[in-house]
Amino acid sequence: MTTYNALTSREWWAQRWLDLLDSYRFKKRLERARNYSRQGNVLSIKFQGAKVTAEVQGTEVEPYQVSLSLESFTEEQWGFVIETMSHRAFFAAKLLAGEMPQNIEEVFTSNGVSLFPFSLSDIRSKCSCPDKANPCKHIGAVYYQLGDRFSEDPFVLFQLRGSSKDKIIASLRQLRSHSNIEETPEINSNCAPNRSPTLTIAQFWRYDRPLDPNLVVIAPPVSSESILDILGPIPLSIDGTGNSNFDATVSEAAIAYLSNAYEQVSQKAAISAMNL
Repeated sequence: MTTYNALTSREWWAQRWLDLLDSYRFKKRLERARNYSRQGNVLSIKFQGAKVTAEVQGTEVEPYQVSLSLESFTEEQWGFVIETMSHRAFFAAKLLAGEMPQNIEEVFTSNGVSLFPFSLSDIRSKCSCPDKANPCKHIGAVYYQLGDRFSEDPFVLFQLRGSSKDKIIASLRQLRSHSNIEETPEINSNCAPNRSPTLTIAQFWRYDRPLDPNLVVIAPPVSSESILDILGPIPLSIDGTGNSNFDATVSEAAIAYLSNAYEQVSQKAAISAMNL
């Protein structure tokens, strides 16, 4: 079981969830909730569709029963959201890599819904303890634990809105499979002896044997440093004579152009690898 650690750095989407709880004005109750989370008082967390149920050990012998849920989006609302995502395929690539795109909320707000709750009142929560306050320290402990769950898997937040990871990815793939794909020019290899007479780029990189999905991991590079960073300034000049008349402005413009191209190629490679 993952316990809440105040010193742990979190992904931005998980921190946004916790910021909502930290806005609660009863700070002493929040501190007790953090202690419960750190000390392992949250005995279990289970997902029943879009609803979260948990057992939290309090001062009594029997643990308290906590339930928590957000308002689920309708099938129609999710359909609009996923269709918008399908037009911005890098969102799907980031999600498959276990990251929440920084501007993901734009996809939801453009379709009239909000992924994140606006306030604590938007989160339905209940506890079997005698404390009439909501959130009580037991509910608060579950909030903090969910922050860790969100860091590990951003699709958990989507699940609370009524859609599963498998359903979202399957819908994205289906929508993108119906989009128009430009034909790749053929590469003629007749001049090469003992070779296949005609190949396309798509055929050259094709591998028809099944792969174990557990052995295939697609993720962004660990370092953001590219080959352009390693090479440094490009020795360019306005008159084309090279280093003798090096022009920093021309060099910076070239690097900016190549960096943009490098990023787009990387994004398209990730999307292609995920078969989106």
